[in-house]
Amino acid sequence: MAMKESEANKNPKMESKKSIPPYMKAVSGSFGGIVEACCLQPIDVVKTRLQLDRTGNYKGILHCGATVSRTEGVRALWKGLTPFATHLTLKYALRMGSNAVLQSAFKDSATGTLSNQARLLSGFGAGVLEALVIVTPFEVVKIRLQQQRGLSPELLRYKGPIHCAHTIIREEGLFGLWAGAAPTVMRNGTNQAAMFTAKNAFDVVLWKKHEGDGKVLLPWQSMISGFLAGTAGPICTGPFDVVKTRLMAQSRDGGELKYKGMIHAIRTIYAEEGIRALWKGLLPRLMRIPPGQAIVWAVADQIIGLYERRHIYSPAL
Repeated sequence: MAMKESEANKNPKMESKKSIPPYMKAVSGSFGGIVEACCLQPIDVVKTRLQLDRTGNYKGILHCGATVSRTEGVRALWKGLTPFATHLTLKYALRMGSNAVLQSAFKDSATGTLSNQARLLSGFGAGVLEALVIVTPFEVVKIRLQQQRGLSPELLRYKGPIHCAHTIIREEGLFGLWAGAAPTVMRNGTNQAAMFTAKNAFDVVLWKKHEGDGKVLLPWQSMISGFLAGTAGPICTGPFDVVKTRLMAQSRDGGELKYKGMIHAIRTIYAEEGIRALWKGLLPRLMRIPPGQAIVWAVADQIIGLYERRHIYSPAL
Protein backbone atom coordinates (compact mmCIF):
# COMPACT_ATOMS: atom_id res chain seq x y z
CA MET A 1 0.00 0.00 0.00
CA ALA A 2 1.47 3.32 -1.03
CA MET A 3 2.14 5.95 1.63
CA LYS A 4 -0.83 8.26 1.73
CA GLU A 5 -2.63 10.69 3.95
CA SER A 6 -5.58 9.41 5.92
CA GLU A 7 -9.00 10.91 5.64
CA ALA A 8 -8.46 12.42 9.07
CA ASN A 9 -5.64 14.58 7.75
CA LYS A 10 -7.68 15.75 4.80
CA ASN A 11 -10.67 16.71 6.90
CA PRO A 12 -9.84 18.65 10.08
CA LYS A 13 -13.25 17.80 11.55
CA MET A 14 -12.25 14.18 11.63
CA GLU A 15 -9.01 14.71 13.54
CA SER A 16 -8.73 12.73 16.73
CA LYS A 17 -6.91 13.57 19.90
CA LYS A 18 -6.31 9.87 20.52
CA SER A 19 -2.73 8.67 20.56
CA ILE A 20 -1.24 5.25 20.00
CA PRO A 21 -1.27 3.44 23.38
CA PRO A 22 2.08 2.18 24.71
CA TYR A 23 0.87 -1.42 24.71
CA MET A 24 0.46 -1.29 20.92
CA LYS A 25 4.01 0.00 20.58
CA ALA A 26 5.10 -2.93 22.78
CA VAL A 27 3.18 -5.46 20.65
CA SER A 28 4.62 -4.07 17.41
CA GLY A 29 8.14 -4.29 18.81
CA SER A 30 7.74 -7.87 20.00
CA PHE A 31 6.62 -9.10 16.58
CA GLY A 32 9.52 -7.29 14.96
CA GLY A 33 11.91 -8.93 17.42
CA ILE A 34 10.77 -12.44 16.52
CA VAL A 35 11.38 -11.87 12.81
CA GLU A 36 14.76 -10.24 13.44
CA ALA A 37 16.01 -13.08 15.65
CA CYS A 38 15.23 -15.79 13.11
CA CYS A 39 16.91 -13.89 10.27
CA LEU A 40 20.06 -12.60 11.95
CA GLN A 41 21.10 -15.12 14.61
CA PRO A 42 24.09 -16.49 12.59
CA ILE A 43 25.63 -13.01 12.43
CA ASP A 44 25.30 -12.66 16.19
CA VAL A 45 27.04 -16.00 16.74
CA VAL A 46 29.93 -14.91 14.49
CA LYS A 47 30.16 -11.56 16.30
CA THR A 48 30.39 -13.27 19.68
CA ARG A 49 33.05 -15.74 18.52
CA LEU A 50 35.17 -12.91 17.06
CA GLN A 51 34.92 -10.86 20.25
CA LEU A 52 36.01 -13.84 22.36
CA ASP A 53 38.89 -14.76 20.00
CA ARG A 54 42.08 -13.69 21.79
CA THR A 55 44.52 -15.82 19.77
CA GLY A 56 43.52 -15.00 16.19
CA ASN A 57 41.89 -18.33 15.33
CA TYR A 58 39.43 -16.58 13.06
CA LYS A 59 40.68 -14.42 10.17
CA GLY A 60 37.46 -12.49 9.68
CA ILE A 61 33.70 -12.77 9.38
CA LEU A 62 33.56 -15.21 6.47
CA HIS A 63 36.37 -17.37 7.85
CA CYS A 64 34.71 -17.49 11.26
CA GLY A 65 31.32 -18.43 9.83
CA ALA A 66 32.85 -21.06 7.53
CA THR A 67 34.96 -22.51 10.35
CA VAL A 68 32.01 -22.80 12.74
CA SER A 69 29.87 -24.37 10.02
CA ARG A 70 32.59 -26.81 8.93
CA THR A 71 33.74 -27.94 12.37
CA GLU A 72 30.48 -27.79 14.31
CA GLY A 73 27.76 -28.04 11.67
CA VAL A 74 25.46 -25.43 10.16
CA ARG A 75 23.10 -25.65 13.13
CA ALA A 76 25.86 -24.18 15.31
CA LEU A 77 25.26 -20.82 13.61
CA TRP A 78 21.87 -20.76 15.34
CA LYS A 79 23.29 -21.58 18.78
CA GLY A 80 21.51 -19.65 21.48
CA LEU A 81 18.49 -18.92 19.25
CA THR A 82 15.91 -19.68 21.95
CA PRO A 83 17.27 -17.19 24.50
CA PHE A 84 18.10 -14.76 21.68
CA ALA A 85 14.57 -14.80 20.22
CA THR A 86 12.94 -14.65 23.65
CA HIS A 87 15.29 -11.88 24.66
CA LEU A 88 14.60 -9.84 21.50
CA THR A 89 10.83 -10.28 21.79
CA LEU A 90 10.76 -9.11 25.41
CA LYS A 91 13.41 -6.45 24.81
CA TYR A 92 11.61 -4.77 21.94
CA ALA A 93 8.29 -4.94 23.77
CA LEU A 94 9.83 -3.25 26.80
CA ARG A 95 11.83 -0.80 24.66
CA MET A 96 8.95 0.38 22.50
CA GLY A 97 6.45 0.41 25.36
CA SER A 98 8.63 2.23 27.89
CA ASN A 99 9.81 4.73 25.28
CA ALA A 100 6.16 5.53 24.48
CA VAL A 101 5.37 5.99 28.19
CA LEU A 102 8.39 8.24 28.72
CA GLN A 103 7.62 10.29 25.60
CA SER A 104 4.05 10.82 26.83
CA ALA A 105 5.41 11.99 30.19
CA PHE A 106 7.88 14.41 28.58
CA LYS A 107 5.47 15.95 26.06
CA ASP A 108 4.65 19.61 26.47
CA SER A 109 1.30 19.66 28.27
CA ALA A 110 0.13 22.75 26.39
CA THR A 111 1.14 21.90 22.81
CA GLY A 112 1.51 18.12 22.97
CA THR A 113 4.88 18.36 21.20
CA LEU A 114 8.05 16.48 22.10
CA SER A 115 11.42 18.26 22.03
CA ASN A 116 14.57 16.60 20.69
CA GLN A 117 16.04 16.61 24.19
CA ALA A 118 12.97 14.85 25.56
CA ARG A 119 13.13 12.31 22.73
CA LEU A 120 16.80 11.59 23.51
CA LEU A 121 16.07 11.26 27.23
CA SER A 122 13.11 8.94 26.57
CA GLY A 123 15.26 6.71 24.38
CA PHE A 124 18.07 6.63 26.92
CA GLY A 125 15.64 5.73 29.72
CA ALA A 126 14.13 2.94 27.63
CA GLY A 127 17.63 1.62 26.87
CA VAL A 128 18.66 1.62 30.53
CA LEU A 129 15.44 -0.15 31.54
CA GLU A 130 15.76 -2.87 28.90
CA ALA A 131 19.43 -3.37 29.79
CA LEU A 132 18.70 -4.03 33.46
CA VAL A 133 15.45 -5.97 33.17
CA ILE A 134 15.89 -8.01 29.97
CA VAL A 135 19.16 -7.66 28.07
CA THR A 136 21.85 -8.45 30.64
CA PRO A 137 20.60 -11.82 32.00
CA PHE A 138 19.53 -13.07 28.57
CA GLU A 139 22.82 -12.07 26.95
CA VAL A 140 24.85 -13.72 29.72
CA VAL A 141 23.10 -17.01 28.94
CA LYS A 142 23.31 -16.47 25.17
CA ILE A 143 27.04 -15.69 25.24
CA ARG A 144 27.86 -18.63 27.51
CA LEU A 145 26.03 -20.92 25.06
CA GLN A 146 27.61 -19.35 21.97
CA GLN A 147 31.18 -19.61 23.22
CA GLN A 148 30.89 -23.39 23.58
CA ARG A 149 32.51 -25.29 20.72
CA GLY A 150 30.94 -28.39 19.22
CA LEU A 151 27.42 -29.81 19.13
CA SER A 152 27.76 -33.05 21.14
CA PRO A 153 25.66 -32.53 24.33
CA GLU A 154 27.98 -34.71 26.43
CA LEU A 155 30.93 -32.44 25.57
CA LEU A 156 29.12 -29.20 26.35
CA ARG A 157 29.15 -27.69 29.83
CA TYR A 158 25.77 -26.01 29.33
CA LYS A 159 23.05 -28.26 27.92
CA GLY A 160 20.59 -25.49 27.09
CA PRO A 161 19.33 -22.05 28.20
CA ILE A 162 17.60 -23.27 31.40
CA HIS A 163 20.51 -25.48 32.42
CA CYS A 164 22.93 -22.63 31.67
CA ALA A 165 21.00 -20.12 33.81
CA HIS A 166 20.64 -22.66 36.64
CA THR A 167 24.38 -23.47 36.54
CA ILE A 168 25.36 -19.79 36.63
CA ILE A 169 23.07 -19.11 39.61
CA ARG A 170 24.35 -22.19 41.46
CA GLU A 171 28.05 -21.49 40.87
CA GLU A 172 28.16 -17.68 40.74
CA GLY A 173 25.03 -16.56 42.54
CA LEU A 174 21.97 -14.77 41.19
CA PHE A 175 23.98 -11.70 40.28
CA GLY A 176 26.09 -13.85 37.96
CA LEU A 177 23.27 -13.36 35.47
CA TRP A 178 23.92 -9.61 35.64
CA ALA A 179 27.64 -9.80 34.85
CA GLY A 180 28.54 -6.90 32.58
CA ALA A 181 25.50 -4.84 33.58
CA ALA A 182 27.39 -1.51 33.63
CA PRO A 183 28.66 -1.57 30.01
CA THR A 184 25.31 -3.00 28.90
CA VAL A 185 23.47 -0.04 30.46
CA MET A 186 25.86 2.42 28.78
CA ARG A 187 25.61 0.65 25.43
CA ASN A 188 21.84 0.28 25.36
CA GLY A 189 21.04 3.69 26.79
CA THR A 190 23.23 5.44 24.22
CA ASN A 191 22.00 3.22 21.39
CA GLN A 192 18.31 3.83 22.04
CA ALA A 193 18.71 7.56 22.60
CA ALA A 194 20.35 7.80 19.17
CA MET A 195 18.06 5.28 17.46
CA PHE A 196 14.66 6.72 18.40
CA THR A 197 15.81 10.26 17.63
CA ALA A 198 17.39 9.28 14.32
CA LYS A 199 14.42 7.13 13.22
CA ASN A 200 12.02 10.04 13.77
CA ALA A 201 14.37 12.43 11.96
CA PHE A 202 14.82 10.14 8.93
CA ASP A 203 11.05 9.58 8.70
CA VAL A 204 10.49 13.34 8.61
CA VAL A 205 13.36 14.18 6.24
CA LEU A 206 12.96 11.29 3.80
CA TRP A 207 9.23 10.63 3.81
CA LYS A 208 7.60 13.69 5.42
CA LYS A 209 6.17 11.30 8.00
CA HIS A 210 5.38 12.69 11.46
CA GLU A 211 4.40 10.42 14.34
CA GLY A 212 0.64 10.15 14.74
CA ASP A 213 -0.19 11.93 11.45
CA GLY A 214 -2.06 8.95 10.00
CA LYS A 215 0.45 8.28 7.22
CA VAL A 216 1.67 4.71 6.82
CA LEU A 217 5.10 4.09 5.36
CA LEU A 218 5.70 1.30 2.90
CA PRO A 219 7.78 -1.52 4.44
CA TRP A 220 10.81 -0.60 2.32
CA GLN A 221 10.59 3.01 3.50
CA SER A 222 10.51 1.89 7.14
CA MET A 223 13.47 -0.39 6.42
CA ILE A 224 15.55 2.47 5.01
CA SER A 225 14.80 4.73 7.98
CA GLY A 226 15.43 1.90 10.44
CA PHE A 227 18.68 0.85 8.74
CA LEU A 228 20.09 4.38 8.77
CA ALA A 229 18.99 4.95 12.38
CA GLY A 230 20.78 1.76 13.45
CA THR A 231 24.22 2.62 12.06
CA ALA A 232 25.56 5.20 14.52
CA GLY A 233 25.11 3.23 17.74
CA PRO A 234 27.50 0.32 17.03
CA ILE A 235 30.34 2.68 16.10
CA CYS A 236 29.91 4.83 19.22
CA THR A 237 29.36 1.97 21.65
CA GLY A 238 31.85 -0.63 20.30
CA PRO A 239 34.07 -0.68 23.43
CA PHE A 240 31.05 -1.11 25.71
CA ASP A 241 29.89 -4.08 23.63
CA VAL A 242 33.31 -5.80 23.66
CA VAL A 243 33.68 -5.28 27.42
CA LYS A 244 30.12 -6.48 28.00
CA THR A 245 30.85 -9.68 26.07
CA ARG A 246 34.12 -10.36 27.91
CA LEU A 247 32.54 -9.78 31.33
CA MET A 248 29.55 -11.97 30.52
CA ALA A 249 31.66 -14.79 29.07
CA GLN A 250 34.00 -15.23 32.03
CA SER A 251 33.08 -17.66 34.78
CA ARG A 252 34.88 -18.37 38.02
CA ASP A 253 35.52 -22.12 37.53
CA GLY A 254 37.30 -22.09 40.86
CA GLY A 255 39.75 -19.37 39.81
CA GLU A 256 40.05 -15.62 39.77
CA LEU A 257 38.14 -13.51 37.27
CA LYS A 258 40.36 -11.91 34.64
CA TYR A 259 38.29 -8.71 34.45
CA LYS A 260 37.22 -7.01 37.68
CA GLY A 261 34.76 -4.58 36.11
CA MET A 262 34.07 -2.30 33.16
CA ILE A 263 36.99 0.14 33.61
CA HIS A 264 39.44 -2.63 34.50
CA ALA A 265 38.36 -4.60 31.43
CA ILE A 266 38.83 -1.62 29.10
CA ARG A 267 42.33 -0.98 30.49
CA THR A 268 43.30 -4.67 30.32
CA ILE A 269 42.09 -5.17 26.76
CA TYR A 270 43.84 -1.97 25.66
CA ALA A 271 47.11 -2.97 27.36
CA GLU A 272 47.14 -6.57 26.12
CA GLU A 273 45.54 -6.35 22.68
CA GLY A 274 45.68 -2.70 21.60
CA ILE A 275 42.99 -0.11 21.05
CA ARG A 276 41.58 -1.80 17.95
CA ALA A 277 40.54 -4.75 20.10
CA LEU A 278 37.93 -2.51 21.73
CA TRP A 279 36.10 -2.47 18.39
CA LYS A 280 36.38 -6.22 17.73
CA GLY A 281 33.23 -7.54 16.13
CA LEU A 282 32.25 -4.09 14.81
CA LEU A 283 31.69 -5.29 11.24
CA PRO A 284 29.34 -8.14 12.22
CA ARG A 285 27.54 -5.68 14.54
CA LEU A 286 27.08 -3.36 11.57
CA MET A 287 25.92 -6.36 9.55
CA ARG A 288 23.39 -7.27 12.24
CA ILE A 289 22.10 -4.15 14.01
CA PRO A 290 21.16 -1.87 11.08
CA PRO A 291 19.48 -4.74 9.17
CA GLY A 292 17.86 -5.79 12.44
CA GLN A 293 16.46 -2.31 12.95
CA ALA A 294 15.28 -2.31 9.34
CA ILE A 295 13.37 -5.56 9.93
CA VAL A 296 11.92 -4.46 13.28
CA TRP A 297 10.69 -1.09 12.00
CA ALA A 298 9.25 -2.60 8.82
CA VAL A 299 7.10 -4.89 10.98
CA ALA A 300 6.38 -2.38 13.77
CA ASP A 301 5.36 0.49 11.47
CA GLN A 302 2.87 -1.72 9.64
CA ILE A 303 1.27 -2.87 12.91
CA ILE A 304 1.09 0.69 14.23
CA GLY A 305 -0.27 1.90 10.89
CA LEU A 306 -2.99 -0.76 10.96
CA TYR A 307 -3.97 0.31 14.48
CA GLU A 308 -4.07 3.98 13.45
CA ARG A 309 -6.30 3.27 10.46
CA ARG A 310 -8.74 1.12 12.45
CA HIS A 311 -8.94 2.93 15.77
CA ILE A 312 -7.73 6.51 15.38
CA TYR A 313 -8.34 7.69 11.83
CA SER A 314 -11.30 5.53 10.93
CA PRO A 315 -13.56 7.61 8.62
CA ALA A 316 -16.68 6.14 10.19
CA LEU A 317 -18.45 7.70 13.15
